[in-house]
Amino acid sequence: MNELAPALLLAGAGAVCSVLSGAVSAAAVQRHPDYLHRGSFFFLFLAGCASFGSGAWAVLDNLTLTAQLQVGLPWLAWHLRLDPLSGFFMVLLGTLVIAVSLYGPSYTREFARGAGAQPLPPLGIFTALFVLGMQMLLLADDALVFMIFWEMMSLAGYFLVVYQHQHSANRDAAFLYLLLAHIGALVILLSFGVLAAFGNGLTFDQMRAAQLSPLWASIAFACTFIGFGTKSGMVPLHVWLPEAHPVAPSHVSALMSGAMIKMGIYGIVRVTYDLIGDVQSEWGMAVLIIGTASSVLGVLYALMQHDLKRLLAYHSIENIGIILMGLGMSMIFLGTGHQLLGTLGLVAALYHTLNHALFKALLFLGAGAVLYRTHAHDLDQMGGLIHRMPVTAFLFLVGCVAISALPPFNGFVSEWLTFQTALQSPALENSVLRSTIPFAAALLALTGALAAACFVKAFGMAFLGKARSRRAARAREAPRGMLAGMGLLALLCFLLGVFPSTVIGLMAPITQMLVHDALPSASAQGWLWLTPVSALVASYSAPFVVLALVIVFGAGYLFLKRGSAPVRRSDPWDCGFGGLTPRMQYTSSAFSQPIRRVFRGVWQIEEHIDTLTSAGPLPRVTSLHYSVHAHDWSWQTCYLPIGRLVLAAANRIGFIQTGNIHTYLKFSFVTLLVFLWIVS
Repeated sequence: MNELAPALLLAGAGAVCSVLSGAVSAAAVQRHPDYLHRGSFFFLFLAGCASFGSGAWAVLDNLTLTAQLQVGLPWLAWHLRLDPLSGFFMVLLGTLVIAVSLYGPSYTREFARGAGAQPLPPLGIFTALFVLGMQMLLLADDALVFMIFWEMMSLAGYFLVVYQHQHSANRDAAFLYLLLAHIGALVILLSFGVLAAFGNGLTFDQMRAAQLSPLWASIAFACTFIGFGTKSGMVPLHVWLPEAHPVAPSHVSALMSGAMIKMGIYGIVRVTYDLIGDVQSEWGMAVLIIGTASSVLGVLYALMQHDLKRLLAYHSIENIGIILMGLGMSMIFLGTGHQLLGTLGLVAALYHTLNHALFKALLFLGAGAVLYRTHAHDLDQMGGLIHRMPVTAFLFLVGCVAISALPPFNGFVSEWLTFQTALQSPALENSVLRSTIPFAAALLALTGALAAACFVKAFGMAFLGKARSRRAARAREAPRGMLAGMGLLALLCFLLGVFPSTVIGLMAPITQMLVHDALPSASAQGWLWLTPVSALVASYSAPFVVLALVIVFGAGYLFLKRGSAPVRRSDPWDCGFGGLTPRMQYTSSAFSQPIRRVFRGVWQIEEHIDTLTSAGPLPRVTSLHYSVHAHDWSWQTCYLPIGRLVLAAANRIGFIQTGNIHTYLKFSFVTLLVFLWIVS
């Protein structure tokens, strides 16, 4: 045990608080359900604080703490480790858990009301297990502990997705999630198996010491990338994500999108940079291509959605793609001997990992607040909520601006760093690599523009215009606890956007640990300027951007207030049709129609027009209903053919089900002989 073990003990205390949160939720089955349910969120708050504190301690003091727990088999101790990389993800996880613990008590009350009321204790128990799994897998220092808590996280996530099990969509989404989660876990086991075979042990220290040939290192990386990429939701392994996120409770969706899929990024970084170590440029090319495809397809599919949470889920795929682009360029530069540029790509990827966790959790919590008051998922059933829920509208707008990568919020900084990494491609000698990176950067620019258009649609349809339903017209502001959780994340989105050089300076221990380098030039000009490579190459000053925005908007407000005549308010021009109605507004499908026409080859579009006519000798059209659905190409080209093959194989081997006990005994005997032959 290290003498600085208090930080590791604090991380353990966070895990204990998660256990207590689940225990309090379980006790709520018998008595005082309301008070104990709130108590479970209190312990979840303490778990988040402990995780944040231990992670920040490890990063700021550049600590690497280890411990062994004699748990389970006597010859197989549990190895734990807290270092700057796990500390960084602990900070990310702790921040989101704190926000959710503030948000959850008010939000979850809705599940215990009405005709479809659900018991709250299972929700609290599995939320606690979900958080506990993520806390402990970040502390794992051997493959056994890692996989135990990886599976705990996945199984708890299944029960959270299927929580409202009376809906068939929840059951189908949960089954798909669990299926792909276990396929990913099997591939991760193969990766650990390769490393353990060459390292003669299951501990991560033994795996670091393994001497891998280029072939076996590439096999280990491929299994790592596929296994953890399945959890992250990269294309084409993303199909579970847009099904599971929309049907889970919104605070769970925030944890799944903000934290759980980041555990996949943690696994890729941990195994590739730390355990394997010798990064190859070919790996980076594969990661860059998959990341680019994920970012472009994710945002294009998001544009076609009219379910708000489903739209946000597809944007998680987009942002995972951006993170993978940063990691891919980092691997390319490291594999070709450009240490500093590889470090820049790694910093861009990790910064965007943190940023996406914050603004995507904020957006999911905002969507949950809208759902809490309107009971509507469909954007076409919302509208005008800025008048009824002004604070929620403002906080959701912060998330929209951040995810659209607009200054001065955090999303701009990490995407700008990704572009700065791409602009260094002339340093590469390989012409294929030198031309591929700018092409990927151009697609990233397209992704950013489409993301901005998508969130103009999301915010405009939900909060602007006239209310499109009675519930939207009668909505009220969200409770204070929910606003506090969203407000915390919105504030962090602003701070990480305004002080990026400080944040990158604090991340130096992580890159020193992984690639033995840092970005000293990033903060060389002080906290006012971010200069990732050199002040002569590129620089960005977020504080000056904020100052300029304040001056411009302040001066504009004073000019309009002093220099204009009193405003005369009257009804808007109605073109002779009478008063404006919600039917005169754009729908979400109409807003995205021009983009759908331009990129029509990307989707398989299914359009329906339902017409109702009046009875009589001269029927006339009384109403029209237009609907459009964009099918995911991955289903058509990957999963449906695999499903047909599995069913065909199952039908072919059905002949063994004869119902004859003698036949079954013969099969068992032959199987036993085969296994004895293999063993001998």
